[in-house]
Amino acid sequence: MPATIIDSSIFGNIFSTQAMRQVWSDENRTRKYLDIEAALARVQGRLGIIPEEAAEEIVSNCVLEKIDMAKLAEQTQRIGYPVLGVVSQINALCRDKLGEYCHWGATTQDITDTATVMQIREGLDIIDGELAAISNAMASLAKRYRDTPMIGRSNLQQAVPITFGYKIAGLLSAVERHRQRLAEIRPRILVGEFAGASGTLASIATGGLETQAGLMQELGLGQPDIAWHTIRDNIAEVGCFLGLVTSTLGKFSMDVKLMMQTEVGEVYEPFAHGRGSSSTMPQKRNPISSCYIHACISVVRQHAAALLDASVADHERSTGPWEIEWIVLPEAFCLTAGALAQTRFVLEGLEVDEKRMRANLDLTNGLVVSEAVMMGLGPYIGREYAHDLVYDICREAIAHNRPLLDLLAENPEISRHLDRDALAKLCDPANYLGLSGEMVDRVLRSKERRSGN
Repeated sequence: MPATIIDSSIFGNIFSTQAMRQVWSDENRTRKYLDIEAALARVQGRLGIIPEEAAEEIVSNCVLEKIDMAKLAEQTQRIGYPVLGVVSQINALCRDKLGEYCHWGATTQDITDTATVMQIREGLDIIDGELAAISNAMASLAKRYRDTPMIGRSNLQQAVPITFGYKIAGLLSAVERHRQRLAEIRPRILVGEFAGASGTLASIATGGLETQAGLMQELGLGQPDIAWHTIRDNIAEVGCFLGLVTSTLGKFSMDVKLMMQTEVGEVYEPFAHGRGSSSTMPQKRNPISSCYIHACISVVRQHAAALLDASVADHERSTGPWEIEWIVLPEAFCLTAGALAQTRFVLEGLEVDEKRMRANLDLTNGLVVSEAVMMGLGPYIGREYAHDLVYDICREAIAHNRPLLDLLAENPEISRHLDRDALAKLCDPANYLGLSGEMVDRVLRSKERRSGN
């Protein structure tokens, strides 16, 4: 009986994805425990730390289908941790008490932490794939709308013109940085744990480091220089990375919500019959995916803070901070996956209304290009005086609801330097896009270089 939004049969695929839920499922976590115990037995058998016969027997029984999950749940509730329950079941499955060599020299946290890192690796692979797809969708939009004028906004007010391609390219640059961050953090994060009770490998001092090295090689993980049982910056870094990724998704969803407002109407989420409709207002088309993204990323941000809190651990084995990770790390990954999936859906089907963008540029009768006029007049009458003169004319345009161009052309101080045609060029928002196009091109080239295209 699912009780959380992530596992809900109704909401689950809105706020997360099946692939990410599988990564953090009981079955996958238990499979990781078994993979680690089997790898440990193989390595120790090769090194002569345990009998080879025992290693073979242990490996043959490290199979998920042989584990009684109901019994494991009961054992975990009684013991407090699932690893010992898994080990005891493996032991019971082995013949001639050979299972006594299972988990040799390890401690519960060694297996738990290493399994978590393996789950993180799988989760990051999913995130990497979604970021790549989002990057490609953004690149396509940035290229297509490189020169499409729209209004830039400051404090929710119209500022100066930009292009829609420029807006998307800004987000694309952040997504590409996240992909770079992901590549950079993998070597720091994908490091396993095998260190024993207090991290000193005292229980198998002879061959301990060799076991550790062999185990990590078997699992495809990095070997730690020293135990990290209560040094949790690596796990906290994962949380902070997820927080950074989702903050960019939140920025995107926020802009989509604002641009979908009836009074703005510049972009729309992909249309599907009935999607985002209201139960009482048939005309409405709500930014439903953007709402889901906002909800997901807000919780991920709080979970990142919780993982930082979990880093404040006591002594060599902690009393509670560790368990914080068990609660929030799976949910942070699952909600991040949901936000990524919703973002990709919106981007790949985004509806862009170029005519409405142009209409919004013209809403103020030319006031949005007052900076362009000021800069155009500067060489003739001085920038500061031009500012004050254009400021007064803007106030007059607002007061009398007249086009800025008409008032500029009527002003004798201005008309002696610039005729109406010249002023009309200054008053066209499409002529005041700065280096928007060039900046879009730079972002696209950077993406191509990193992709090796």
